[in-house]
Amino acid sequence: MTNVLATNLTALNVAAVPFAIRAEKSSDIAARERLLDACFGEGRHARTCQRLRDGRAPAEGLAFSAVRQGRLVGTVRLWHVDAGGRAALVLGPLAVDSSCREFGLGGALMRAALAEAAARGHGAVILLGDAPYYARFGFTADKMADLALPGPFERDRLLGLELRDGALDGAAGLIVATGAAAKPARADRPRLRRAA
Repeated sequence: MTNVLATNLTALNVAAVPFAIRAEKSSDIAARERLLDACFGEGRHARTCQRLRDGRAPAEGLAFSAVRQGRLVGTVRLWHVDAGGRAALVLGPLAVDSSCREFGLGGALMRAALAEAAARGHGAVILLGDAPYYARFGFTADKMADLALPGPFERDRLLGLELRDGALDGAAGLIVATGAAAKPARADRPRLRRAA
């Protein structure tokens, strides 16, 4: 009964505060980075899971922004990885502006991201996070015992979700990035010279 009540309250809260979840746009980048710094601190770039994102682009169609009254208030992105011989996605970071945390926006972003990943045919999603929070979306430590991240991590925080039964069966070894290389930021791109 408690789960039903909590779900209904979240639905009511989300409905009460109008926001839109949409595909991330290039115009979101600066606001997204400020939000991530506010939520995780500037030291976030040294985190273990960042090794899986460095120099990579998010998986096609799997970077989302939440916008309220024209302002970016949430973000979540998924990235291609090889999870010990199994194709998967790694989720993160998930961040919500402090002014919107009580409205269920984090849950709404998670559900949107997972639904789109499943619709695109992906088999599994992995993340490093708090088991009590992510369990409500189906994430568990099952099938994670033989996987490792490229850096220090707390074993009980490595969680997985199979979007397709058996997608993580036999997964063992290091989780490594496999996604496409990120395009350089516009300012970093070489300028073409005009013919004289």
